[in-house]
Amino acid sequence: MAARALVGAALGVSLLAACDPLPQPLYSETTPPPAYRVQPGGLRVDNEGFAMDPEGYRIDKSGARVGIIDVPAKTAGDNSNAVAGYYISNTGANAPGRVASTDGISTGPNSMNLPTPAQMPQQAPIAPAPANVPPPAGYR
Repeated sequence: MAARALVGAALGVSLLAACDPLPQPLYSETTPPPAYRVQPGGLRVDNEGFAMDPEGYRIDKSGARVGIIDVPAKTAGDNSNAVAGYYISNTGANAPGRVASTDGISTGPNSMNLPTPAQMPQQAPIAPAPANVPPPAGYR
């Protein structure tokens, strides 16, 4: 009898694993629209209204590419390091450089004068505290 129950339970679990209760979208019925449209003259325009060159870069009215960044020129002389000050075991020393800051959150005035936990104001106790509230009627 126990063997039948075990086989029945195993069969039930295997049947539950085979069914997927969530519907699956039919990607073959809908295709996403392209990220650009072609105007009658053959000019490609992206969804934001910028004209595009044959390689797909945005161009301005004079035909110059928009948004190209010269990374080596932008980072020349920058000695930022994501792990600055941390000990690097394979070199046996701390990592050189400074940690780059993207905003003024950690670099503003009073950023180094943060209060310690002992200087923080104490919170008032929650009233009524759960320890001194009697349980509701009928609760055991």
